[in-house]
Amino acid sequence: MPAYTIETTYTLPIFRHGTYIPDTPEEACKAALVDDNWESLRKDYDASGEVHVTGIWRGEKAHNTGSSIPVPAQFNEAVQRRGDHFEILLGLLKMMVHDAHAPRALPPYWRGKAAWAIARGEAILSCAADPEEQIDAPRASHVLARLHEDRVRSAIVAVLNVDDSFGSLLTDSVTDEEIQSACETTVSTVDLSGVVSNAEFHAAMTAIRSAARRLHPE
Repeated sequence: MPAYTIETTYTLPIFRHGTYIPDTPEEACKAALVDDNWESLRKDYDASGEVHVTGIWRGEKAHNTGSSIPVPAQFNEAVQRRGDHFEILLGLLKMMVHDAHAPRALPPYWRGKAAWAIARGEAILSCAADPEEQIDAPRASHVLARLHEDRVRSAIVAVLNVDDSFGSLLTDSVTDEEIQSACETTVSTVDLSGVVSNAEFHAAMTAIRSAARRLHPE
């Protein structure tokens, strides 16, 4: 049977008490962090972390000579696993909130909560202060166009019915995977910025006319 050298670790909190006289609690915290006098340190064995694996090597006593191998995730420190997963969840939350449907799918209260959660997540990653509880929700966006695969399938049927340049190709010969790939390619390559700009200008003029009629009725 193969032998493995396993390194296990537990986190031991070391603390001290110091007195600082700044103007605010935030300034006191900053002063404590830069204080390099640890003569009064104490070890808190009661609050030590769980034992976790921090290294694996193949062979006996191989930690000094062998090459380490990855530690399976379930043996990492739980707090580190939570931290790593936090970044993934934050990224997913940002994508969901910025999705075109999110502003219409979520009520304003929850849009505000989601915006605050994103701001707090970014503050945690940058070691900054938490944002204020009230965060303005992102302004709603509206879907201007959507490429439907079933409509693309209908267009394929129409084309093949009138265009004989494809020979005996049947509509069923075009697979769903090919349609999906074609839609993804089209979405990534077609530039609709001009259409969107025109639509935004049209919406702006419509809103202006509506406000003018409301404030200056004839």
